[in-house]
Amino acid sequence: MINEHIDIIIFISFFGVKKMGYKYAVIGAGMQGTACAYDMAKFGDAESVVLADIDIEKAIKATDRVNKLLGKNIVRAEKLNVKNEEETVKFLTGIDSFLSAASYHFNVQVAKAAIKAKASMCDLGGNTDVVRAELELTEDAKKAGITIIPDCGLMPGMGNTLAVYGMSKLDSCDEVQIRCGGLPQKPKPPLDYKLVFNIGGLTNEYFGKAFILRNAKVTEIDTFDELEEIEFPEPVGKCEAFTTTGGTSTCPWTYEGKISTYEYKTVRYKGHYDKFKTMLDLGLLDTEPVKVGENKISPRDLFHTVVAPKIDFPEDKDLVVLRAVCKGKRNGKDTEITLDIMDFHDDETGFTAMERTTAYPASIVAIMLAKGEIQKGSISLENGIDGAKFVTELRRRGIKLSEVEKTMIS
Repeated sequence: MINEHIDIIIFISFFGVKKMGYKYAVIGAGMQGTACAYDMAKFGDAESVVLADIDIEKAIKATDRVNKLLGKNIVRAEKLNVKNEEETVKFLTGIDSFLSAASYHFNVQVAKAAIKAKASMCDLGGNTDVVRAELELTEDAKKAGITIIPDCGLMPGMGNTLAVYGMSKLDSCDEVQIRCGGLPQKPKPPLDYKLVFNIGGLTNEYFGKAFILRNAKVTEIDTFDELEEIEFPEPVGKCEAFTTTGGTSTCPWTYEGKISTYEYKTVRYKGHYDKFKTMLDLGLLDTEPVKVGENKISPRDLFHTVVAPKIDFPEDKDLVVLRAVCKGKRNGKDTEITLDIMDFHDDETGFTAMERTTAYPASIVAIMLAKGEIQKGSISLENGIDGAKFVTELRRRGIKLSEVEKTMIS
């Protein structure tokens, strides 16, 4: 008995004790936050998950849904106003890691609160300037003994991590092409598109500037441009893709001078581009207010108000396609790695494909953070995540990834 006790002490002193349960939190009880809380509780060796929102009724409803799906009361709801730093620090104190599923506008101040509370953080990102501001907090994060990783959703997010994984399969990489889109399973007129997030975010993605890597240099290009045809397996078939903002995030700067090309385009059903282009050419998406009677109205604001309900289709099921192609050398030969995901609305949980492919990747990162698997500091996604480990976790969640390696014959 004494010898057994001594053996246990020796084991603990050499190998440490594995923590039995982690404390997670999610800020924002919307669609993505709810799905992330579910995934943390199911796959994260969780002791508890706190789902917080300024609207406590929304948080309670989301919490009840997740607990019912899991068959246990592991998630609880709290009210939180992230504009209040003191309240946010208090909320995060004692949390191992959390996801900010709030608007990206709040992510810098949430990151500062995370540092004060010593809670590791990831977020859904979506704005590269905000991400840069978060990355500047790296020394403070190191001192606090935490990790901050922005841009952990779908795109930016999973697509870039799959590119990291694809590049790791090559001896050297020269080109990365990523294509991604959230689509209705059964497209309907007028735009053959189902709104899967705020319509203001959609038009913001379509019309602005994007940063890519071209000829090994960071290059600014116009969005809603460079139209191409792309084909996926059935039931999707032939689609089109065009440039949009934000998808590459910090990757062009990370890989500048190291690889020649790093590009991203958004996927839509054929014909969608021309319809939106017509509205753009007619001035219906201009942001400068025009006089209508006695009032001044922004055409784009009016467009958002009128169009959003007509492309909402809340009962229709969605799908997500994602393709990352990495080209380079392996064993001295020209090699192409193609990684494909096609994910569908999940009838069992009720989570949409967009929720699954945005929230689950973020949850995977949050779980890695809680378990101390990522270095300390504020780190870009492409520099912080082990692609192979991420892919293993993705497959555990039933998200099917096709991986094809092709050797080019000269």
